[in-house]
Amino acid sequence: MSNEVQYKVVVGLEIHVQLCTRSKMFCGCAVKFGQPPNSRVCPVCLGMPGVLPVMNKQAFEYAVLVALALNCEIADFTKWDRKSYYYPDLPKNYQISQYDLPLSTNGFIEIPLEQGRTKRVGIIRAHLEEDAGKNLHPAGNFSQVDLNRTGTPLLEIVTEPDMNSGAEVRALAVELQRMVRYLSVSEADMQKGQMRFEPNINLVITKDGAEYKTPIAEIKNLNSFRALERSIDYEIQRQLDEFLETGKTMDTAGKSTRGWDDDREATFLQREKEEAPDYRYFPEPDLVPVELTKEWLDDIRAHLCELPITKQMRYVNEYKLSDYDAGVLTAERSTAEFFEQAIDAGGEPKRVCNLLTQVGLKLANEKGCGLAELGLAPENVAELAKMIAVGQVSATAGNTIMQEMLKTGKSPQLMAEELDLVQKSDACELETIVDQVLTENTKAVDDVKSGGKKSKKALGFLLGQVMQKTKGRANPKVVSGILAKKLG
Repeated sequence: MSNEVQYKVVVGLEIHVQLCTRSKMFCGCAVKFGQPPNSRVCPVCLGMPGVLPVMNKQAFEYAVLVALALNCEIADFTKWDRKSYYYPDLPKNYQISQYDLPLSTNGFIEIPLEQGRTKRVGIIRAHLEEDAGKNLHPAGNFSQVDLNRTGTPLLEIVTEPDMNSGAEVRALAVELQRMVRYLSVSEADMQKGQMRFEPNINLVITKDGAEYKTPIAEIKNLNSFRALERSIDYEIQRQLDEFLETGKTMDTAGKSTRGWDDDREATFLQREKEEAPDYRYFPEPDLVPVELTKEWLDDIRAHLCELPITKQMRYVNEYKLSDYDAGVLTAERSTAEFFEQAIDAGGEPKRVCNLLTQVGLKLANEKGCGLAELGLAPENVAELAKMIAVGQVSATAGNTIMQEMLKTGKSPQLMAEELDLVQKSDACELETIVDQVLTENTKAVDDVKSGGKKSKKALGFLLGQVMQKTKGRANPKVVSGILAKKLG
C-alpha cells in the first residue's frame, strides 16, 4: 500500500436477539430449542388463510426493558408492519415487524476497551418482530426447512456506524450478550442462533487528497465472537484490495450481503442487498397498535437491574479489583450476586475474589454449571476469606479447604481443623523452631547479616526451612517477624 493511501474503518451492527418467552410472538406455540423439526408450529405461525395473530405481551415488555437498558427513547405509540419478501423459511411470505414507528430510538451503549477505557456507541433503534424458520443444507442436492423457529419473538437492535475495528465490534457483542442475560430476557446462545450479529462494514479511504467510500458489505452466518471479529478483519483487507484494484465506491456499486466461511476464514458474495422499498412495507391490518402508558412503562422499568459494565466499573473503584477480575466476576449475573452476598457476609473483597476465580469458577466449569449452582454457601466463603485475612490459614490452604467444603458441605473452620491446615501463630512455639533453623544453617545466617546481594535470598531460604519443619502450617508473617528480630 502506498504512503498516500489512508483509510478509516466504519462498522455498524444489526443484532437479532431471540427473547426467552414461553410462547411465540403472535401465537401460542412453545418456544423450545432442539425439538423435532416442524413440531412447534400452528396455523398462525404457518400463515394459513383466515388466522389472526395476537401479540405476546411479555415479549413486548422484554423488548422495552432492553431498550431502557440501552438508554433509548421509548415510544408511547407503536404499530406493526408487514415486511414482504420470499424465502423458503418464511411461510407467510411476509414478516410482522416495525418500520416507521419502532418501540424505541436514539439510545447508546458503553463498551469496555483496553486499560479501563470505555466507548459510547449509538443505538439507532430497537424494535420487535418475529423470527423466520431455518434452512438446513444436508449433504446432497436438496435443502430442508425447519419452521419451529418461525414466529419466535425477535428483538432487532441497530447501532450507529460508530465502531472502527473488529475488536470494538467484539467488545460490543460481548457486552450486549452480558446485558440481555443480566435482564433475563434471552439465553443469547450464539451457537443456537439465539443471538445473531450482522456487521455492516465499509472503508473511508483518502487517496491523493480525495475521499472515497467503499460499498457497504453486510456479513451473515457468524456464530461466535471469534468469527465476528475475524470476518471484519478479513473484510477490511478485502475492501481495501478491491478498491486499489478496481476503484469501486459507493457511487459505482451497491450494497452486498456476504457469508462467512469459517474453514477458509473468508467472506463470499451471497447477493446484492435489498433496500427498504423492495420489502413493500405496509401497516399490519390484523394487529392493533400498542399504546404504552406511563404506569405500564414504570412497571417495566422496575425490572431494570445494575448493568454489567456499571457493576464491573464499581468493583474496580469500590473493591479495588483489577479490571480483569471484575470482568470475570460480572460475566454472569448469578456469579456477581454470589460475590456480593459473600461480601455482605463480611468477606474481604479481594480474598473472596481470589477464592471464587481461582477455585469456585474452575470447579463450576468442570461440572458444567454456574457458580451459584455448585452448592457453596456465600457465608462460608466469607468466613474462609476472613480466616485467610487474619492468618488462621494460608491462601494456598484456603484453596484446598474450599474444594473440600464443596465435597463435604462442612464449615471452613471444621475443614481447616480436620485437614490440619490451621496456621501456627504462637510466637513462643515458633521461636523455638526458628532458633533450631538458625543453628542448623549458619552460612545462611551469615549471608543475611552481611547485607549483600545474597541477603534477601538467604532470608527466604530460612523462612522456607521454618515452613518445611512446620509442614507449611507456620504463619509466614509471624515467622518473618521473629527472623527479623533475631537477625537484626
